[in-house]
Amino acid sequence: MQTIGVQDYPLQFSVDYPEEPRNRLTVAFRIFLIIPILIVLSLIEQTAFEWSDAMDTTRTFTSSAGGLLVLPPLVMILFRRKYPRWWFNWNLELMRFISRVVAYGLLLRDEYPSTDEEQAVHLEIAYPDAARELNRWLPLVKWLLAIPHYIVLIVLSIAAFFVAILAWFAILITGRYPRGLFDFIVDVERWHNRVTAYAVTLMTDQYPPFRFGP
Repeated sequence: MQTIGVQDYPLQFSVDYPEEPRNRLTVAFRIFLIIPILIVLSLIEQTAFEWSDAMDTTRTFTSSAGGLLVLPPLVMILFRRKYPRWWFNWNLELMRFISRVVAYGLLLRDEYPSTDEEQAVHLEIAYPDAARELNRWLPLVKWLLAIPHYIVLIVLSIAAFFVAILAWFAILITGRYPRGLFDFIVDVERWHNRVTAYAVTLMTDQYPPFRFGP
């Protein structure tokens, strides 16, 4: 398990703070407006492989977590020390899309989430040289090593939910998202993305830091 410096983590995440007055109408009805894009996201998340055996019995093998490729990269890293670039790009673009939907749902931005444009939500992670930078055996235990993060994120996610409710009232009253609440939500989402990149999509072997900020 590698340790890192404060500014060295390979995944960077940020959301542009909206300086202009917010759209109170779309904020008020955000819980309904987000439904169409959630349906699109749910269709992506139902990725699975199906095949028929000799008895014509259809079997389903899910190799993804929320549409993210998990088992294919694990097998390739384990046996070939490779992470195919197009698999990496799929996971990266889907993480970006999910982040835009989450940012919209948590009221960070008013732009409706795009399926392909970056908009004001920025997520970057360097493509790894799997042969040199990814330990072939580590993907087998990353889920275990990440358990402390899962525990922390459960608490932070509950807190973020209530912070978003406070922000909802604040925006309706003042037309702005209090900067402190905004930064807290962004920090929680950055933490989520870093744990996902480490333990789920296997994009890095650098252990996520237990901290907010870059």
